[in-house]
Amino acid sequence: MIALLRLLWRVLAILDFVLYTPVLLLLAQLPHGVIRRIYPPFFHAWCRAFVRALGVELRLHQHYRGQLPKHYVLIANHPSAFEDIGIPALFPVRSLAKAEVADWWIVGRVAVAAGTLFVKRESSDSRKAATQALIDAARSGSCLALYPEGGCKGRRLGGRFFSGAFIASFESGTPIVPVFLHYQAQEAFEWADQHLLSKLWQIARSPNPRADYHVFEPIDPRNFDTPESMKDHAYRLYQGWQKRFLE
Repeated sequence: MIALLRLLWRVLAILDFVLYTPVLLLLAQLPHGVIRRIYPPFFHAWCRAFVRALGVELRLHQHYRGQLPKHYVLIANHPSAFEDIGIPALFPVRSLAKAEVADWWIVGRVAVAAGTLFVKRESSDSRKAATQALIDAARSGSCLALYPEGGCKGRRLGGRFFSGAFIASFESGTPIVPVFLHYQAQEAFEWADQHLLSKLWQIARSPNPRADYHVFEPIDPRNFDTPESMKDHAYRLYQGWQKRFLE
């Protein structure tokens, strides 16, 4: 009986996502000024519907005292494609994505309408322009989400963090909110250059589809002399969390 109820819930979640997606695409056709005002709540609800359709149990663990800042630059490790919906399912953020995402069918149109910022990673001019766009967005009051590893690096941290998130934080005076992502079934979630649909199918069939998102104390840029010192501090924190949660 329990198995039947779970199956029914999953079918309803998939149906909800399938029916909601065309609504989101229709809203994306509205004039830009209208989209900017009304689209974000619909986008974040769509992300939550996507998470439910995949059958993922998304858990938020708060390790900080008090309230999160009203405006912040969220950073996270990036082992999977799932966090592209997992993070905005939990946080009211605008993300930075590689430029190719804007051309993806459905996802690209939704990402553009949601106010996603884009960067061509191989272009130094594009990276500089993206950094300035992040600074401007942070100064305007947007909450941002970035992955300072510079892309999916697998279930363990890459060798370093890039500076963009920390420059945006330092120049705008906006605190960093660090989030460490841990997937119980690491192999099922880990991005390994598969086709996106193949990876989503693998996640949906995971034997343990639980995602733990650990939120730690905000990092105040006023406590640092340079963005580089912030970056080095954050990377050391992530190394410690990796040891704590994954090793």
